[in-house]
Amino acid sequence: MASVPRFQVVSIELFERDVRLRMPFRFGVVTLIESPQALVRARIRTDDGREAEGGSAELLAPKWFDKDLALSNEDNFEQLRAALHLARQAYLAGGANTAFGHYRAHYAAQISEGAKRGLNALVANYGPALIDRALLDALCRAIGVSFYDAAKRNLMGFAPRGWLAEFAEFDSDAFLAALRPADAIAARHTVGLVDPIIACDLKQRVADGLPETLEEVVARYGQRYFKLKVGGDRKADLERLCAIASVLDHASEPYFATLDGNEQYDSVEGALELWRDIKAEARLNRLANSVIFIEQPIKRQNALAQSIVPLAEHKPVIIDESDDSLEAFPRAKTLGYTGVSSKTCKGLYKSLINRARCALWSRGAGSERFFMSAEDLTIQPGLALQQDLALVTLLGINHVERNGHHYVNGMVALADAEQEAFLAVHPDLYERTHGAVRVAIRAGMLAIGSLGCPGYASGAMPDWANLRAMPQPKGEGA
Repeated sequence: MASVPRFQVVSIELFERDVRLRMPFRFGVVTLIESPQALVRARIRTDDGREAEGGSAELLAPKWFDKDLALSNEDNFEQLRAALHLARQAYLAGGANTAFGHYRAHYAAQISEGAKRGLNALVANYGPALIDRALLDALCRAIGVSFYDAAKRNLMGFAPRGWLAEFAEFDSDAFLAALRPADAIAARHTVGLVDPIIACDLKQRVADGLPETLEEVVARYGQRYFKLKVGGDRKADLERLCAIASVLDHASEPYFATLDGNEQYDSVEGALELWRDIKAEARLNRLANSVIFIEQPIKRQNALAQSIVPLAEHKPVIIDESDDSLEAFPRAKTLGYTGVSSKTCKGLYKSLINRARCALWSRGAGSERFFMSAEDLTIQPGLALQQDLALVTLLGINHVERNGHHYVNGMVALADAEQEAFLAVHPDLYERTHGAVRVAIRAGMLAIGSLGCPGYASGAMPDWANLRAMPQPKGEGA
């Protein structure tokens, strides 16, 4: 294997821009209509003197990282900004290390320092999640390789052995070399809690020419994978699922669904009662048989305090919001969970560690026993979308929840030059329609072959000059 490059972090700049949704997206306890997007630009210097810049991006999504109803959306934005500023300070002072070494060196301190500021671990890890991606992007550009090549050759220095006891005999180089990214991946469409299912559900059309109802989405994009949000009211959930099934069941080919509880149930008993209701409802026969897993139905304060086995006996159950630290998935495993979500907002190295765990735990237990899913947080086109897709396909996942293209009108808010830059280098992933560059979903698939370019999955960069600087957390200086 090639020697692992080390580098020092020269600078980290934090930016924002506003994202406004074309239609409301309700998940859990929030209905989202707008949110800032955080962007990171980082410069590194390798030990042999090469310098390069890299970037990353992610929404400052409210009411997912911390669902405390006493906090406003602005409070949630401030929490995530604080996590980024905290991580920025630490990485700038960290000296030289490998890409993974930087993550490992700051992991525990980031959670500890975040806790002192009232940030839970999920919030605290948001900062390193963006900075690690920007640094890896810069490293790939400095040495002229793609993200996939960097992973295959382990140029990131991924080495959980010697840090996490379960990896004492684990061969990280062999694990990474065996991963096989694909050139295409299926898009799993999200059906939010207030999304219209058919035309008569619409009170007023957006009228921008893009699909608005589930029926229109299926006709336009041809998806066969769907993520269905449930809200914790069994009767209302059941009726809504029946309405969804009335559309999906028209498909002549098989379709596949996941149920996302978004922490809306207090206990496994409540979630199990919903599943029993679903199985007992004749109108949901095909939908029930199409469900491939259930995602985080139980509130995080209870989710890892009781066995999930009564529900998992029917369908595999994964953790999502409860995956707040490197300890979470092993703990969930002891309670009967067999899956965990990958989200770049939780950290790319956490995803790689959890993927390695699935490989370890599945030995002798069947290749599909432990698994990862790929979930969205209204990811936007550009760096955020492309880096997430590249990670997902590297992990070997063949379908990914995508919802940003549905709730936001593509790159319409970006300058034409930035839109055209991304379209020019990623013509398989994007198209220009309805006045903007947007994600192209054809027959339910995303073409992602162009992501194997030098850098972390992007041949273009945001228009940094037209972004606003991220404000300092309240009460803290520069």
